[in-house]
Amino acid sequence: QVQLAESGGGLVQAGGSLRLSCAASGRTFSRYAMGWFRQAPGKEREFVAAISRSGGSTGYADSVKGRFTISRDNAKNTVYLQMNSLKPEDTAVYYCAADVRRSTYDYTTSVSEYDYWGQGTQVTVSS
Repeated sequence: QVQLAESGGGLVQAGGSLRLSCAASGRTFSRYAMGWFRQAPGKEREFVAAISRSGGSTGYADSVKGRFTISRDNAKNTVYLQMNSLKPEDTAVYYCAADVRRSTYDYTTSVSEYDYWGQGTQVTVSS
């Protein structure tokens, strides 16, 4: 069982920045590919960014490419999402998720492939 806890959300003006963190329980964090997803009211949960177990491979949704950066610190069992140049359309609840089946340099963008989820953290970007 893996427990994930997001933090770092809040209210920010358009153009501002936030850094989300996701802390994982357990001693096998380095075996999980990790992803960030978001869900706005009335919309489906969508992929934002993902990182492989080793951290050597990353992927981003087109809507955040060049603005968001995913990273991980396996010694701290934590994955991060640095969000810059935020836009009102980035407003959503942000979730981190763990994929326990991915190979070392792989990741997936599919919501259904992730095994564990955090409770989410609200990000609100005002115009």
